[in-house]
Amino acid sequence: MEQVLRLGSGSAGAGAALHARAWLPEGAMRAVVVLAHGYAEHLGRYEYFAGKLNAAGIGVYALDHWGHGKSDGAYGFVPAFSAFTDGVELLLAEVERAHPKVPRFLIGHSMGGLIAALHLQSHQSHYAGAILSGPAIKASEEPSKLLILVSRLLSRLAPKLGVLALDAGGVSRDPAVVAAYLADPLVYSGKMSARLAAEMFDAMARAREGAGRISLPLLIAHGEDDRLTAPVGSQFLFDHVASSDKALRLYPGLYHEIFNEPERDSVIGDVVAWIDQHLPK
Repeated sequence: MEQVLRLGSGSAGAGAALHARAWLPEGAMRAVVVLAHGYAEHLGRYEYFAGKLNAAGIGVYALDHWGHGKSDGAYGFVPAFSAFTDGVELLLAEVERAHPKVPRFLIGHSMGGLIAALHLQSHQSHYAGAILSGPAIKASEEPSKLLILVSRLLSRLAPKLGVLALDAGGVSRDPAVVAAYLADPLVYSGKMSARLAAEMFDAMARAREGAGRISLPLLIAHGEDDRLTAPVGSQFLFDHVASSDKALRLYPGLYHEIFNEPERDSVIGDVVAWIDQHLPK
């Protein structure tokens, strides 16, 4: 089932059409996941992940963020980070409408983990729990104050100027995954704009500052050899959230996309087991 969601007039991306998709199990659905993907990618890269959850009786809803995949917007750019969080709010509302009595869980990967961390500060009561995979809470190389200042200046003067590029080789240790990533026409391979970089830095700071407002059951998972987002950011989040039920799992040797590493079945199995443990009695 594929859908189009539209951002309302109060959003930075007002009027934008967002591509969304649902993967639903054939039998009874025990839980449903709201999924937020990472920067430069799209929801189609989670087909295998969603299939594994479906086999366990868990539905998955995802959307392409503003400026990603098949959604409206410019690749590598965002007018304001709120366009991303507003999109997740829309998706949550659709899931609540379609499945009002099914327990909900939030899963966010990379930038999607950052989006999820901000979303939870105001919407955690809508979920039974949340799982953050390699969340972008801290950069792999902490930006200097000068870089942040320059990014903010360029964000105003030349907002679409490309300033940062991702290392695709850091996505996975599986060469086939990297090759598919590079060949995917819906994956953005250009540079991140000055506006998005500045918005990202500010969003990361807000996520760290507001971590204490998160109190729902939380699982944070990170590859120890992640070169794209820093495992110390996950450690920071784990240390500062108010959740009494929280877990941090660091996977030795794994790169950034733990759901696309050679060990992915084991990692996804951990996610399913955690959801099982946190279903309402």
